[in-house]
Amino acid sequence: MDNVKRTLGTVGIWSMELRGAARPEVREAAAELDQLGFPALWIPGLDGQGALDDVEHLLAAAPRATVALGVLSMWGQDPAALGDHWSALDAAYGPRAVMGLGVSNANSAANAGQDYGKPTVSMGRFLDGLDAAPHPIPADRRLLGALGPKMVDLATARTSGWHPFLVTPEYSAVQRARVGDAPLIAPHLAVVLDRDPARARAAARDGVGVFIGFPAYRSNLARLGFGEEDLVPGGSDRLIDALVAWGDLDAVAGRVQAHLDAGADHVTLHVLRPDPADGGDLPRRQWRELAGLLPHFTPRTAH
Repeated sequence: MDNVKRTLGTVGIWSMELRGAARPEVREAAAELDQLGFPALWIPGLDGQGALDDVEHLLAAAPRATVALGVLSMWGQDPAALGDHWSALDAAYGPRAVMGLGVSNANSAANAGQDYGKPTVSMGRFLDGLDAAPHPIPADRRLLGALGPKMVDLATARTSGWHPFLVTPEYSAVQRARVGDAPLIAPHLAVVLDRDPARARAAARDGVGVFIGFPAYRSNLARLGFGEEDLVPGGSDRLIDALVAWGDLDAVAGRVQAHLDAGADHVTLHVLRPDPADGGDLPRRQWRELAGLLPHFTPRTAH
């Protein structure tokens, strides 16, 4: 587990665009992110269609970076085929990829012709399949998309840790106190580099607001002390301000360090833009700005 913490570093870039933009642009942007010093590039796994091909593309374009799937829905995936593909990536590029896995929701299971069941039982069964595959994906190169204590405990027992979405620094503090120093906690953090509150909050709501209505996120946010007045469509200003780092670079740096001080090992920065066309298909200007913060973060200290 210490190995994956070391390879991921303290701060990475999480990007939908690194999967959605044209391949030549993605290749050029990934190479620049590598040169800028970002140790990890994260992309969503979604339903899995083309995800490992996109991982390979980034591994080739960014030869020093770790590439993480955050996260791939387990439904419709064959553990043996997944292990074979992962082994081929390792052979070609070295062990620089991290597999994030999630249970998604009952609709995803039904669309794959499978029964959702109890999430932790279903995920445990899938991890059994990975362990039994001809080319297993090692536990220390896996993580889970987890929020609640049961899935967190499974992640702690059978993977390197977990990648939570829509969480505050207080979440990391609570979970770190529960699980101890060993597992990786790598929260997603949406970022809007805009000092105007109205524009920044609007961009935040456009980017992550829809997820606030999902039952798993609502339950977790309620555990963190947010009430019905916060869990409205798009989220209250109070909730958006707690979940999204917006403002200037100093404001973003403060939020990242708050996560690290609370117990996170690694923070993934997801740039949201008030004007999605600002800079083209990829937020390269904002990534360059964020790179200036990399030398200034203090990693979490184990106790």
